[in-house]
Amino acid sequence: MSTQFDKRNISMVMDMYELTMANGYFRRGYQDTTAAFDVFYRNNPDNAGFAIFAGLEQVVEYIQNLHFGEEDIEYLRSQNLFTEAFLEYLRHFKFRGDIYAMPEGTVMYPNEPVMTVVAPLIDAQLIETAILLEINHQSLIATKTNRIVQAAGGRPVSDFGARRAHNVDAAVYGARAAYIGGASSTATVLAGKMFGIPISGTMAHSWVMTFESEYEAFKAYAETYPDASVFLVDTYDVLKSGVPNAIRIAREILEPMGQRLKGIRLDSGDLAYLSKEARKMLDAAGLTDCRIVASNSLDEYTITSLNRQGAMLDSYGVGERLITSFSAPVFGAVYKLAAVEEGGTFVPKIKISETLEKITNPGIKEIYRVYDAAGKAVADYLTVKGEQIDVSQPVRYVDPLKYWKNRCFVNCTFKPLQKQVIQKGELVCALPALEEIKKYVRFQLDHEIWEEEQRFENSHTHYLDMSPAMFELKMGLLHEESGRREAAGEEDI
Repeated sequence: MSTQFDKRNISMVMDMYELTMANGYFRRGYQDTTAAFDVFYRNNPDNAGFAIFAGLEQVVEYIQNLHFGEEDIEYLRSQNLFTEAFLEYLRHFKFRGDIYAMPEGTVMYPNEPVMTVVAPLIDAQLIETAILLEINHQSLIATKTNRIVQAAGGRPVSDFGARRAHNVDAAVYGARAAYIGGASSTATVLAGKMFGIPISGTMAHSWVMTFESEYEAFKAYAETYPDASVFLVDTYDVLKSGVPNAIRIAREILEPMGQRLKGIRLDSGDLAYLSKEARKMLDAAGLTDCRIVASNSLDEYTITSLNRQGAMLDSYGVGERLITSFSAPVFGAVYKLAAVEEGGTFVPKIKISETLEKITNPGIKEIYRVYDAAGKAVADYLTVKGEQIDVSQPVRYVDPLKYWKNRCFVNCTFKPLQKQVIQKGELVCALPALEEIKKYVRFQLDHEIWEEEQRFENSHTHYLDMSPAMFELKMGLLHEESGRREAAGEEDI
């Protein structure tokens, strides 16, 4: 019987249609036909002004380890759908394509390609689900955590979410994403071990309830961890029992040992009122350096409210609403075909929908961030791959929503956002350490991204503009498809 502790081959974390299409392509001799797919998303979670790209390292790990073992082959054979020749092909499968991506931690916006896969059609198709699940999950949690950290206003935020996560992987990789988003630590020990994230944690109510009295519980903890004593003070009564007992332990046990009470934690009740009253009691006892930690169903909105009420809180432990992104639990990144190689040339492809936002941007493209003279990011700029940008003169762009206006970028610099990560199946760049990714997020938000985009409500829209060539390519394909449908007697889009 398999358990979650077995060494896993997760290669077949894929949708069935990826395999049925791959088998179909194989039978028609398309296994060496190259295609390009873009990964992008359509809306920022929580109606925010941006999102944070996370999960790239796990995408690379998946692709580097992608293989089909004998048990996998036998399972697929049992489905009675696949030819033996295709199963033999999978037995020796290794990803052969190229992957271009934004650096992990990049501040990103809707409808721009955060990752592009250029690979043989089967290779590109088989990795779709794994790419999306890694990017969707970690980008969601990193983005949510950043909002919570922003609300905390410089006070540390720790991830307390494991027990509310959807499973083991969601807890561990969610902790990684939370750290990228700005969390200072995690309570999830495995995440600390795997990624080097600082771990934190003290006691639960069960510790306090195990002893004959709250005083004895705090005393035992102080004697065990004299240099790291943080007491949970709301098991019985915060102001009549918990805080007084914490003060008593500080005086009777810790101070004679040359130690100080590090903190108290509030996990229920009116956190604003209780924290202010507890602060008065601690200060009166000379414990001005004792920190007050809050937990209990916190998010960016409750933390903002606590701050407005003058709550005397020094740090936050945030659980379920962080690790599940409670207010916006779906990120929505998609994986769409952009071009197929025919006779040595990539032919642009476009998906057309009666839902305007689902019409894709065709062809292999490049994405740039545009900075003004002060170094602020004013827009992102989508071009056909290979276009040259001449910054010595105004750079013409098209606003897809106001395409009739003649507009230019003047005195701006252009930074390409994607770089090649995998070439012919092999990693060709060093992946940054987690600490570097976290710092990169902070640098962008502190120096490059407008404060107006970082508002929780009515955030400024970051524009995704197109080069004239990119816009003409898209419009040309739309008109071509419209003409084809009209000639065929189909309803026009």
